[in-house]
Amino acid sequence: MAIRVGPTRHALEDLELRLLLEGIYQHYGYDFREYARASLRRRVWRRLLEEGLETISALQDRLLHDPQCFERLLVDLSVTVTTMFRDPSFYQALREKVVPLLRTYPFVRVWNAGCSTGEETFSLAILLHEEGLGERARIYATDINDVVVRQAKLGTFSLEKMREYTQNYIRSGGKASFSDYYKVYGDKARFDPSLVDNVVFAQHNLVSDSEFNQFHLIVCRNVMIYFDRSLQDKVHDLFHRSLVRFGVLALGHKESLRFTSHTDDYEEVDGREKLWRRIS
Repeated sequence: MAIRVGPTRHALEDLELRLLLEGIYQHYGYDFREYARASLRRRVWRRLLEEGLETISALQDRLLHDPQCFERLLVDLSVTVTTMFRDPSFYQALREKVVPLLRTYPFVRVWNAGCSTGEETFSLAILLHEEGLGERARIYATDINDVVVRQAKLGTFSLEKMREYTQNYIRSGGKASFSDYYKVYGDKARFDPSLVDNVVFAQHNLVSDSEFNQFHLIVCRNVMIYFDRSLQDKVHDLFHRSLVRFGVLALGHKESLRFTSHTDDYEEVDGREKLWRRIS
């Protein structure tokens, strides 16, 4: 009688991971099932070790019965690596090539999708302020993780980061003294709350939530690199529906519209900085 050999360790771990993601979706409503597997596996194992567990199945059991454990994993799965005025040349391109387009509208709506802890949102707010659009622009800053959205709203960042942020700001074409925008409290820098008077911070899941407004500029940089191809297509559908005609989509340096179903719906504004304008 032949003995049936069980799945290999790798296959078993892949099964556990799929069951974990399905459990998260069914129980908490967050859908990570189409995220890139390699990145997911690394982040799940990091949480597993932090929790002192030995298997993904054990982690699934804990998080399904302990919402605080799920909150900790959600932070791990969310993309939170960001800096102010990251990639200064991108912000130069915004000033030179996108702002003139935005000035043609009486009121401007900007969606900062995947805002993380708010560095990018405050960078956009400062840029729009310096370009004379602050009073007639509204930024919608969203992220899947409500914890980081609440943190973003505070506008408080580590003081030790200000030297790097200042250099980025200068290289991005900043028109003032960067230190004028924040005050120092101990080891923290808190940015002027008036910068976000016209910012709406909210939780939004790019995977499962629908469009909620029409935008003249959508900034979603370095988020979709964590998605597989089918999920990227789903998000591009969402962005296409959310952009006004001639609205601009900004992607990260490693992201592209090429090979998506919407390639022909856009024209390049700046290929190097991944700025695209919707034409159909």
